[in-house]
Amino acid sequence: MRGVRWRRVASQVGRSVAVWAVSTLTMLVLAGILPDFRLRSESGDSATDIAVTAAVGAGAFGLLSALVWPLLVRLLLLVPALVLGLLVFFLNGALFLLALRLTPAEQGTAAPQTAVVVAAVMSAVASATGGALAVRDDDAYRRRLYRLSGRRRRRSGPPGPASPGTLFLQLDGVGHDVLLDAVERGLMPTVARWLDDGDGTGPTHRLTPWRTDWSSQTGASQLGILHGSNHDVPAFRWYEKDTREVVVCNRPTSAAELQRRAVGFAGHGGLLTVDGASRGNLFSGGADEQALVLSITTRRRGPENRSRSGYFAYFSDPANAVRTALSFVAEAGREIAQSTRARMRKQRPRVSRAGLYPFIRAFATVIERDVVVAAVMGDMLTGRTAIYADLVAYDEVAHHSGPASGDARKVLARLDRSLALIENVAEHAPRPYRIVVLSDHGQSPGETFRSRYGLTLGDLVRAGCGLHVPRRAERTRSGAEARAAVRAALRRPVEEAGEQHHPVRREEPIVLASGNLGLVSFPDVPHRMSKEEIDARHPALLATLANHPGVGFLLVRSEEHGGVVLGAYGAQIPLADLDDEPGPLAPFGPGAADAVRRTHSFPHTADIMVNSFHDPSDGEVLAFEEQIGSHGGLGGAQGRPFLLSPLDLSAPVPDGAELVGAERVHRVLRRWLRESDGPQVPLETSEERAA
Repeated sequence: MRGVRWRRVASQVGRSVAVWAVSTLTMLVLAGILPDFRLRSESGDSATDIAVTAAVGAGAFGLLSALVWPLLVRLLLLVPALVLGLLVFFLNGALFLLALRLTPAEQGTAAPQTAVVVAAVMSAVASATGGALAVRDDDAYRRRLYRLSGRRRRRSGPPGPASPGTLFLQLDGVGHDVLLDAVERGLMPTVARWLDDGDGTGPTHRLTPWRTDWSSQTGASQLGILHGSNHDVPAFRWYEKDTREVVVCNRPTSAAELQRRAVGFAGHGGLLTVDGASRGNLFSGGADEQALVLSITTRRRGPENRSRSGYFAYFSDPANAVRTALSFVAEAGREIAQSTRARMRKQRPRVSRAGLYPFIRAFATVIERDVVVAAVMGDMLTGRTAIYADLVAYDEVAHHSGPASGDARKVLARLDRSLALIENVAEHAPRPYRIVVLSDHGQSPGETFRSRYGLTLGDLVRAGCGLHVPRRAERTRSGAEARAAVRAALRRPVEEAGEQHHPVRREEPIVLASGNLGLVSFPDVPHRMSKEEIDARHPALLATLANHPGVGFLLVRSEEHGGVVLGAYGAQIPLADLDDEPGPLAPFGPGAADAVRRTHSFPHTADIMVNSFHDPSDGEVLAFEEQIGSHGGLGGAQGRPFLLSPLDLSAPVPDGAELVGAERVHRVLRRWLRESDGPQVPLETSEERAA
């Protein structure tokens, strides 16, 4: 045993010396190439002195990177994530300048901008050398993976190490058909191999589509998947009359409140309550181990539970920091080039991609991806039983470039490489892992409502209410028609009844957008208004909205029918009759009626729910936000995500059945954890078990 330990120590020392030697050689080469970097005094030194200076400088830089860098990263937790990439370069360069001050007689000098370059190159070379040497030694390779992921093996080990663990990896916004198209194009070879190995052994995974709720967006889907309930989540953002606040799913305070409500409604902590880890999600799922989880940023602030603790675990390794920072800058430059090319080619549809967007995209596609993947690697290497992680890269790019664009397809190829890396790390974990890949929604293409009609949904609502609208909207055909309808509607009841009209000052309506789903609320009325009340207050509003060519249908409460769906040409279908007479819901396919009825039952459903036009022939919708790939309502691929599961898990649903709703997906994942002897949440009811 002692001999094995000594061989291990000797091997580790040998690798360290090799990395030091390569770093020294790299420093000598860079000193010979870069004009503002030298390793000799002005009077000149011998080759031996220069070599000693390089060796000392490389060693000092390595020690500072190992000892001081983690402390600097602690300070970086206070810095906004979007500037993290640039700070990495400057701080790494500062450490290199400090290392040069420690050389004999302070002979090494470098200009600040050159120091940034030298430090980046040396960190990358040291990381590559250490990785290459570690690959030849399985134990060393495992230790390197631990270090890269910033995690250590739990002393107690995982509970039941012989049982398999389960990784649920969410590819945000990737629809079922988009995934299949990427496989057919050869963009996702890892997924292709899982679906059809091609070596005679057959596929290892099955692909199952599922259907979202009306609110086809991450907040509703992930809350239902992780916590078993997305009750009373009508959209991505909505107005609550009882608190007079706007709830936004990706706002920390809102996420925490939604999670609290879901836990109370479902009666348990979530999918990951026992020995679980939550990475990069809006909600925790009840996990004790959390990183980059939005709902925890407003409560416990311990170092292990801070939302940014995942950054420290990853960026405490300077090689990780430099590699990710370089990729961050490259991705921002790629976005600027791609948006410029789209603008010069006058591509349509197109939305603005200026301002901070290149850096927002780089954060989602590089920093968030790298940090989450590293955290997942660490969870697997520590043998955690259940892990749920979200990779948001595709969703972010598809919003602005389009779900079937070349930009979005390149992101899918990089996500597949992340899957391959995770699969490789699983081979070194202390327990086998079942990798389940799923999405929370898809995306539907189409130009924006504003681009097609020259006004926003808010402008149309204001015009329908007879309120002032911006001049640009007033000049559009839709704006003019709405104002004419208001004048006609207001003239009829006043003149026919012979009453004196006295205008009453009221609060203006609140109009919110969630993809191609719009919500209109009247904040001065404490309850959800009925169709009859809205018609009495704004006689032209509902007709203006329902008859607009960019609107598919409306949902409003009815004093006579409970709830009604309104469409063009006076269509008015009670919710109870939608199965026999879908009316304006017909283009939205099967399940639309059930989704609308469920949302109607929510306490915080808006006074008027507005779903955009949908063309079934090409899947197009019209987003009420500035997005050419959107989700949040009904219509097209946005409501058809996927579930990719290993064949040794039971089928999600029986043959011929359809998997509907995020809450039912939650029940499927709970069943799979039981099959793996995984963490247990409270027992299901007989109805859930039957499902």
